[in-house]
Amino acid sequence: MGKGFYISKPVGVLAVILGAGAVATIIALSVVYSQEKEKNINNNVSPTNEATTAPVTTTAPSNEPWDKYRLPKSLVPQSYKVTLWPRLTPDENGLYIFSGESTVEFECVEDTDLILIHSNKLNYNEQPNKHLAQLTALGGADAPSITESRLEPVTQYMVLRLGANLVKGSRYSLHTVFTGELADDLGGFYRSEYVEDGKTKVVATTQMQPTDARKAFPCFDEPALKATFNITLLHDNNTVALSNGRQLESGPFQQDDKWILRTVFEETPRMSTYLLAFIVSEFDYINNTVDDVLIRIFARKSAIAANQGEYALNKTGLILQFFEDYYNISYPLLKSDQIALPDFNAGAMENWGLITYRETALLYDPSFSSNSNKERVATIIAHELAHMWFGNLVTLDWWNDLWLNEGFASYVEYLGADKAEPDWNVKDLIVLNDVHRVFAIDALTSSHPLSSREEDIQKPAQISELFDAISYSKGASVLRMLSDFLTEDVFKAGLTSYLTKFKFGNAVYTDLWDHLQMAVNSSSLRLNNSVAEIMNTWVLQMGFPVVTINTTTGQVSQEHFLLDRDSDVTPSPLGYKWIVPINWMKNGTKQSATQWLQDKSATIDAMKTTEWVLANNNVTGYYRVNYDEANWERLLAVLGSNHERIPVINRAQLVDDAFNLARAKIISTELALRTTLYLKNERDYMPWESAINNLDFFYLMFDRSDVYGPLQVYLREQVRPLFEHYTNITRNWTTVPVGHMDQYTQVNTLSLACRTGLEQCQDLTTRWFSEWMNDNTKWIHPNLRLTVYCNAIAAGGDREWDFAWGKFQNSTIASEAEKLRSALACTKQPWLLNRYLEYTLDPQKIRKQDATSTIVYIANNVVGQSLVWDFVRARWSYIFTHASALTGTEVDLSPFPNLINGVTKRFSTAFELQQLQQFREDNAEVGFGSGALALNQSIERTEANIKWISENKPNVLQWLEQETKAY
Repeated sequence: MGKGFYISKPVGVLAVILGAGAVATIIALSVVYSQEKEKNINNNVSPTNEATTAPVTTTAPSNEPWDKYRLPKSLVPQSYKVTLWPRLTPDENGLYIFSGESTVEFECVEDTDLILIHSNKLNYNEQPNKHLAQLTALGGADAPSITESRLEPVTQYMVLRLGANLVKGSRYSLHTVFTGELADDLGGFYRSEYVEDGKTKVVATTQMQPTDARKAFPCFDEPALKATFNITLLHDNNTVALSNGRQLESGPFQQDDKWILRTVFEETPRMSTYLLAFIVSEFDYINNTVDDVLIRIFARKSAIAANQGEYALNKTGLILQFFEDYYNISYPLLKSDQIALPDFNAGAMENWGLITYRETALLYDPSFSSNSNKERVATIIAHELAHMWFGNLVTLDWWNDLWLNEGFASYVEYLGADKAEPDWNVKDLIVLNDVHRVFAIDALTSSHPLSSREEDIQKPAQISELFDAISYSKGASVLRMLSDFLTEDVFKAGLTSYLTKFKFGNAVYTDLWDHLQMAVNSSSLRLNNSVAEIMNTWVLQMGFPVVTINTTTGQVSQEHFLLDRDSDVTPSPLGYKWIVPINWMKNGTKQSATQWLQDKSATIDAMKTTEWVLANNNVTGYYRVNYDEANWERLLAVLGSNHERIPVINRAQLVDDAFNLARAKIISTELALRTTLYLKNERDYMPWESAINNLDFFYLMFDRSDVYGPLQVYLREQVRPLFEHYTNITRNWTTVPVGHMDQYTQVNTLSLACRTGLEQCQDLTTRWFSEWMNDNTKWIHPNLRLTVYCNAIAAGGDREWDFAWGKFQNSTIASEAEKLRSALACTKQPWLLNRYLEYTLDPQKIRKQDATSTIVYIANNVVGQSLVWDFVRARWSYIFTHASALTGTEVDLSPFPNLINGVTKRFSTAFELQQLQQFREDNAEVGFGSGALALNQSIERTEANIKWISENKPNVLQWLEQETKAY
């Protein structure tokens, strides 16, 4: 699944008032659910008169097979034939439904008198045997009779008890006829709506990962139970149908005295249920063919007509060719369809042959889309196409290994995007977007290891909880480190061997270690430890080390890095000791050999020196670095005198390491602040972005205190030379630089200058916005729009807000609507923010998929933070209950970690801690779903913030006042 699932990756675009580092979550928060829906399938009321509802159990769970969340090992599916008919208009009850029938052929591998098959929120027509399904033996034998059939809604099964055993080695088929609701809940087979030419159009589409294929048809819904699928869709005459396979035939078909279309698709390869997709829409498409692979981009007709799919079409072939070369395996299918959906709960989903995207992740319009929007399209396409092999061709056996699937795609997406846009240097951005980002989470005691025990991941909510920054970003970071010390050639050789061995099958993460080890053994590379021994230290325990280098003695040591070093941490069987690859430079010269730190400490003679030493070249290692005081001083001196002697990525590293080492009380906060003194001479994006992200913590801690004023003055003077630089080279902000990273720096410059109150910047942005309000033909460059919109709305009142709201409502460009939706949260008027909060409860105003991120945008505003906290506390039961109603008892509650973290990240007082603890206590019975971990992390973070402020506020204030005396 696309990244952005738990967070997006905005690169270089900062909402000024919201603060640097604010990130949008791209997970839907479905907080409103109509009364009609609450009384239909969830309450076992049939959406049509023809369907019957099976009895459901209401007794307490037992140790019976149907009370366990994992399927028994007795049955293995071979193939499915599924026909579905989605109705794109409501019935007499106002409900959108779909009807279908399914036949699954399976083999019995252990004698059993029980069939369990996943089913969730489906109603079944009674079969001739008076039960929910009809069982047939294949090969001429008689099938046992079904003696009992019922549904188990908690564990999401159809339960069929048999009068006799199914026989080991025999094959059977199970036929069902069913109906379900084509709800707007963003899961399973669901409904998306949009307006085009003044008419509301409906799309029937899917999102199966991780456990929602069972909402579309009864199936063995576990990733290891691969089968082939034969999909047929019945659909209205003015619509087009898509699925994983190529279309075999399509033509008129009479159903229930109505002539419609019937489209049949070719059989899929063996694949997992979570990768299925089928879509019915009125979309249009563009296409080309690359190396005999048909590539098509589908979207709303108006979006295709406006050429918004051209960029994706042009880059998909290049990226596919790159991955064919990278894996040394041909693309496994004959087509690659990609479709942009108005309503989608993730950034994108890697359905084999039919990848689904949010519109902002696939469509690009140079008149409205910024360079960060363009990068998002390229990287997410690369992420999803990487999965076509790693995840789809070879699938992890169970969800506890999700980190390897998503972490790998999150790493190689940068490689694929670099192939598509070689001038961007996009590979470097993994350090900011993934490594530094996940360090902040992995430094908490409430973090968790990459690998989970299979028995600990059973329920759908437990599976959903794995889709977090640890799985995606830490997974990407440690795999990048692995590729670096193995060398890319050895890494790729191991991947090819792994994918070839397990193609069309399943594997566990240790299988990859085995194949990488074979590649190592076949190369000239020599490691003192096996791949498994090295990588298990990074995979089986949470956290990461800080490596401390003493240039006086040459001693190098490691310890578990925690933001709060006094906190209690869960013991690790490995003792929080890592096998650490250390590469480094001395006085600007890279040292050739990687040094391995296997113990808590060791001596490296070459590091005993009076020259400056910098470790972790290009931040390929997943660790922080600390130095003795003398070396820190030498590094600060180099930054101040000739900063370009230090590579740009490592300048970003020095800032990030210093600020986080200071938060952990390993070095002084004043030393960390001193790493920013040189920024007035810095022109590169990555160090500035690192500094802004870290200083955002200072804003969060101090924007309600007397430190705020001196902080503003200091940063305003640091950014002033950069603002003047861009004023000159862009002809007073009328053009943009050519370089990708330079464009990001320009955005950061305008953002920070306006944020810190630089008058020239504020005058510029308010004037541009005013001119736009008075003349819609006035054009603001897409790169700068978010900053301009945000500042003008913050400086204005309801007139500016209402104008932007009208533009948002009427926008047909997803990326433009996203900028406006973010900027609307910048107002300083509490009543406007409260009104905006209320809009998040109305899906006619804010789409369900955008509700969470909108609330978080408002919370990022210092004026809105307390309003959001009151809003969430007062409505938690409602929010939680109504979101739960969408997908059942054990649901994907992935919006809630983002919501809880976003609302509480500014908390830094004893009173706020008390409120947070009270919130947890008051809602213990209601629950927090997969937000429970985020709530505990928020409490831990608040406790650390309180301590940090008490220990650092006086010194920070004194340092800032001293540095700003001359201003």
